[in-house]
Amino acid sequence: MTRHSLLRRVALPLLVASAVSVVPAIAGTTQQPQDHLRVMSFNVRYAAPGDGINVWENRRDLMVKTILQRHPDIVGTQELLLSQASYLQSKLTGYAWFGKGRNGNEIDENGNEHMGVFYDTARLKVLEHGDFWYSDTPDVPGSPNFGQSLPRMATWAKFEDIRTGHTFWFFDTHFPHMADAERVRERCARLLMERIGRLPAGAKVIVTGDFNSGPETIAHQVMTSGMKDAWDAAPAHKGPELTVHAFTGKPHKRIDYVFVRGFTADKVEVADDHEGKVFPSDHYPVIADLSW
Repeated sequence: MTRHSLLRRVALPLLVASAVSVVPAIAGTTQQPQDHLRVMSFNVRYAAPGDGINVWENRRDLMVKTILQRHPDIVGTQELLLSQASYLQSKLTGYAWFGKGRNGNEIDENGNEHMGVFYDTARLKVLEHGDFWYSDTPDVPGSPNFGQSLPRMATWAKFEDIRTGHTFWFFDTHFPHMADAERVRERCARLLMERIGRLPAGAKVIVTGDFNSGPETIAHQVMTSGMKDAWDAAPAHKGPELTVHAFTGKPHKRIDYVFVRGFTADKVEVADDHEGKVFPSDHYPVIADLSW
């Protein structure tokens, strides 16, 4: 199979690296060791006007601070609206981002959330990227999610580590949230793993996302049938294990993950940053330190 036929099988729409938005890098930024990669999964909570003290305008700078203090090489976000992406882009110096709205267009309305992927341009180069949807027609942008009212999707990319020349595949996703949608989340997981299964056997893979599924669920079992849950695999941890807290600071479920294949998970942090009653999001981000 040729490289091009493989890519057509992975997903139909391919975008070139020149399509991403870039802010110039800060000189002298601290870098990860060459054999390490720091990955963050962050459900940013869409900009909802009813969030009280935690409306977007009150928490966005804390989100920027949370990201920059950890300096991940790559961040997979969920629930990202274009207005939020524009603000983060203006503040996350040295990062570029890409992603498509789940509705299949770039109209910033009707909950058109993005799986926005931010990456350190001094460390990583995008070789190609695209998207697919959790539906019976996954390569049709905006196609509905197995009978659910909202479309759900994954954004993917193939990256090259500029320092080492290593390549890896990255997927960022958000599964449906309805309590009665566990079978749908299982179908999403199976489609995601089927797409990952099309890659070469030795390909290194990272998946970030809000899976709306606990470790006890079938969806999690499907994901770990071919990948490792970084939290479970890592020997060192920081912060609480649970990730979603609804702006209370009292997390009650673990539904945000970093899954890996071909990497060693060295340490995972769940960052519970806050300033008084203001939180960066209603989810804590998950930060995984990986090695090749």
